Amino acid sequence: MHVQDPEILFEDANYLVINKPAGLSVHADGRTKELTLADFVLMNFPKMAEVGEPWENPEGKVIPRPGIVHRLDRDTSGVMVLAKNQKTFEHLKAQFQNRETRKIYRAFVYRILKEKEGVIKKPIGKSRSDFRKWSAEFGARGVLREAVTEYTVLTEAKDGSASYLEVHPKTGRTHQIRVHLKSIGHSIVCDALYAPKGEKLLGFDRLALHAFSLSFSDINGNLLQFAAPLPEAFLHALRLLKAENTDFSNPC
Repeated sequence: MHVQDPEILFEDANYLVINKPAGLSVHADGRTKELTLADFVLMNFPKMAEVGEPWENPEGKVIPRPGIVHRLDRDTSGVMVLAKNQKTFEHLKAQFQNRETRKIYRAFVYRILKEKEGVIKKPIGKSRSDFRKWSAEFGARGVLREAVTEYTVLTEAKDGSASYLEVHPKTGRTHQIRVHLKSIGHSIVCDALYAPKGEKLLGFDRLALHAFSLSFSDINGNLLQFAAPLPEAFLHALRLLKAENTDFSNPC
């Protein structure tokens, strides 16, 4: 599948704000050769090459992460901020570590939620069944880390097959939203890792998770907020939700 380049939402001397498409990894893992967001940055913004902190994978290979302060999963789309110089990188890094940023996601999940808004407070550890997965359920192994996710139901499918949520992760654990929603019985639509037997609903053939908005403070303390427009897959799904007597499902 061809993955489009990220859309640049904003750029100045300190920040590069992009809309990452689904299917684009943020940086390499040292094992695959697919192009990444880091490659896009190095090709288009070579002065950012030395900004940030590289990462060493388990095999000991050093992976460049130019200007990358935070990440989104490969199959999650949406807004990200990158630092164009080291001072900005350190300032942003501190905000993410101190939970001073605000991230809002949109997601389609399976079935109707009984509680139309709520807070999921479940620590996250490693899954016992699959080394790729994390878990907020009984039996999670390793160090259990605090994780908090708030959600609000925005709309629902008339046939009860799916709900559309606004989600606010107050912590930043790996796969947090996917893991927390799975733990309450409402996995994200087309999540091949956490809901491999789920149906394709509302026309989705990608993970139905989008980083919609991101807020943070600049060096001078001014609040900055950026939003990534909903992808066409989300707009199509919302049109289907509004349509009457629509068959929403197709088996994966």
